[in-house]
Formats: sequence, C-alpha cells, structure tokens
Amino acid sequence: MSNRRDAYISMDKLAVGYNGKAIIKDICIDIGKGEIVTLIGPNGAGKSTILKSITRQLSLISGKVWYGEKNLHKMTAKEVSTKMAVVLTERLKAELMTCYDIVASGRYPYTGKLGLLTEEDERMVDEAMAAVNATEFGPKDFNAISDGQKQRVLLARAICQDPEIIILDEPTSFLDVRYKLELLSILRNMAKKKGITVIMSLHEIDLAEKISDKIICVKGDHIYRYGTPEEVFEEEMIRDLYSIDNGFFDPLLGSIELPAPTGDTDGEANAAEPKVLVISAGGSGIPVYRRLQKQNIPFIAGILSENDIDYQLARLLAAEVITTPAFEPISEEAFAKAMDAVARCDRVIDTDFPIGSANKRIEFLLQAADDAGKLERV
Repeated sequence: MSNRRDAYISMDKLAVGYNGKAIIKDICIDIGKGEIVTLIGPNGAGKSTILKSITRQLSLISGKVWYGEKNLHKMTAKEVSTKMAVVLTERLKAELMTCYDIVASGRYPYTGKLGLLTEEDERMVDEAMAAVNATEFGPKDFNAISDGQKQRVLLARAICQDPEIIILDEPTSFLDVRYKLELLSILRNMAKKKGITVIMSLHEIDLAEKISDKIICVKGDHIYRYGTPEEVFEEEMIRDLYSIDNGFFDPLLGSIELPAPTGDTDGEANAAEPKVLVISAGGSGIPVYRRLQKQNIPFIAGILSENDIDYQLARLLAAEVITTPAFEPISEEAFAKAMDAVARCDRVIDTDFPIGSANKRIEFLLQAADDAGKLERV
C-alpha cells in the first residue's frame, strides 16, 4: 500500500498501457530520494511501458504519479525537464548534430529563448562528457558513432541536465563489460553522493542485484514482486518470473547457470550414472565443475558443508552432493558415502585445497583413490 508522505516518487494505483487499454494494473510503489530502483522481467512484460508512462511519453490509463506532493502529470513541461532526465531506447533523430550538441541540449531547460549557453552551462557540458569518458566524441557527428558510444553521450546529456530524477530504459544495451560497469558506477555515485533518484530497466539481472536498492518485478498484468534484492533474488522467484526450465539462477553468486550435465549422447534426457568424483572445498571445485559441465560429464561433489561456496554451485550442477555439518569434523555418514563414491567412480579429482583437523578424513579418501589408480590432481 502506498504511503505518499514518506515517498519521493509515488505510483498510486497506476494502470498503464496503449490506446486506452491497460496491460499492467494497480501499480502502488513508493520510491525514496536517492534510491536506485530497477525493473526486471521477461521481454514484453511492460517494463518500458511503465517507464514511458511515468515520464509522460504515454498517457496514463488511470491512477497518478506523485512527485512529492505534486501530480507529475499536471506539472509543466519546463518544470518536469528541470527535475527529470530521461534516457530511453528509441533512436534519437539528430540530423547534423555533433555529440557536443546532443549533450548541450540537456542545458536547454535552463537557457533563455535563444538557447545560448553560458560559461557555466559549457562547464557542465564538459564535465558531463568527461564523466562518461565521451570527451573525444564531442566534435563527431552523433549519427557516425557506435550504439554503445551513443548510449554514453545520451547519459552525459542526462547528467548535464542536473536532474533530481533520472529514468533509463535498458541503459547497458550495446555496451561492453567495461562500460556497463562504468555506467552503473556513475549512476551509483549520482544516487549516493548527490541524492539523485534512479529508475531504470535492466536485462542483466546479476547487475540489477548488485546495484539496486529496490527491485520491481514485472510479469503478467501486475507487479509480480517489489522489494530489496535480498527479498527478490531467490532461486524459485527468479525461475518463476522468467519461466526458466532449462537452467538456474544462483542468488548467492549472482550467476545464470546452464543445466547440470547428464552424460547422454543420443539426445535423450536420460542422465548417465556419474563416474567422476570431485573432492573440493573453498571455491577450488568451481572451475572443475564448470569444465565437466561443458564436457557434459555428470559428477559427484564432496565432501562439502552447506556453507561452503563450492556447495552453492555443486547443488545445481552435480548429480550428487555429499555433505557434512559445517564447522565440525567430517561425519561418519558423509565419509562412508564418499568412500562408496570412490569405489563407484572411474576418476577422482583432487582440487588441491587445504586440509586441516576438521577435514582430516579427506586424506584417507585421496589415498584410497590413489591406491585404486583413480586419482587426478589439478
């Protein structure tokens, strides 16, 4: 339920859509000043429709968007342009305009009727371009640079606008890894150092988990869930949101994982009996698990406590995981299962991790594998 008195931006029983027909209804979300809020969800779910509606690109079907105590859709265009900057995915029509001209247009809400830039305006343009590493593009034709470079120039224009709110639709599209991280770092600094509220959509849910204060999950005709990343990024929730049936989302590692290896060679979905045992701990098994997955070789993982980082991935990729209680010596039951796995498997992979008093029994496992001629060390 909305509580507007504590909200900086409030969506009050919002319904959004096209041609008078709502596709998402009853949106009641409050956003605080300086928060980073990210919309996630499958393609076509309506993330862009929500953003276009709260930026007045689309008419609301019903409900209101409040900016403090003001109805955002009743504010003047000039008033909105000095409060809100928008970076949408539509290609900007910019005939015969340089990148500098594009960025400078962010200052137009503050200039007179002639649109003349003051020295202060020019300083802000230069600083905005420098902030996104786009200074070198200044004299270039906007239409002659790459899509990723255009995205950085458009972000510079938004920064130059000196907004209180910045709204972005898939801002990381077309950017390579370096500039994705750079752009999100800029947004984080804007939010946390200047108190600018950021609302955006992202496809990269791993990045959304890491940068966002709140997450809006969009699916069907309603908001599927709204909350902190810790509340939203649960394995089953993400599976349901995206209808994932061919892999996994690991909320601890923030990674998308392909299905576990089955070992089948005839295209059927029948899993082969695992013939490889991986003995690991403390992250040493993760690269081995991934290599076996790529080779479609099913494997057993052990002996792992459930607070071990290897366990987090092994539970998704291994055909069987042998576990033991955390912070205790390896249990009799776990050791017996592991010895049985050594006997059943053709290969036993030692990932070369530290062995101490709590996991001393690992030495006996490795010796048994070595005596049987099955031990491989990585």
